[in-house]
Amino acid sequence: MAREIVLDTETTGLDPRTGHRLIEIGCVELIDYLPTGRVFHRLIHPDREIDPEAEKVHGISLKSLADKPRFHHPDVCDALIDFVGDAPLIAHNAGFDRGFVNHELNRIGKPILIEQRWIDTLPLAQKRFPGMYNSLDALCKRFKISLSEREKHGALIDAQLLAAVYLELRGGKERGLDFSQPARGHGAEPIRVIEAVTVAKVNHGPRPRALAMRSTEAERQAHEAFVRATLKSSAIWARFGVTGE
Repeated sequence: MAREIVLDTETTGLDPRTGHRLIEIGCVELIDYLPTGRVFHRLIHPDREIDPEAEKVHGISLKSLADKPRFHHPDVCDALIDFVGDAPLIAHNAGFDRGFVNHELNRIGKPILIEQRWIDTLPLAQKRFPGMYNSLDALCKRFKISLSEREKHGALIDAQLLAAVYLELRGGKERGLDFSQPARGHGAEPIRVIEAVTVAKVNHGPRPRALAMRSTEAERQAHEAFVRATLKSSAIWARFGVTGE
């Protein structure tokens, strides 16, 4: 199973190098590109004022953070490190979030989250939609992902939206044929087994004129190779002359 963490942050301003700080962090756990229901969310007191322009975006005031812990508190820093583990981190315009998270980690002497661990969905979107506006909002609208529950930017809601966008960027809900057992994340429903139904065989008379073959020889060879390599002897095509190895 492939475990990944979608991460988003809200901050006091634009650049941690000028003293701006993290005030909110939200993470969503994915297993094989699908949310498991496990999330991490913390509001953080920044020990500094919040720029008015930043507050307009996320709506978080310094007063609302009066009783929130600082980043160095174990319930923030240690809990975040435990939740993330060694999983790859997915963020939109990842350099921004990485800069703030690593700035906070570095301030308290914790190991940073190295750049190689991060997957940036912005260049993924730019590659798929060159020349188009590829903000998180624009991608949600393009993929018809509802923004109805989001009044302002928030780290957790944006991480949840980005998780849905990431799934689409990776190929959508139908990423291709997968004949293996699907991953079952935390809280997943048990797989339901449907009982077989016996269907009476219907005998038809011979077709007076055979249908013309519509596939090419190359297509038939490619299909046979796929059946042999992937489905092997479990393929229903094996009953019609294609056998697995």
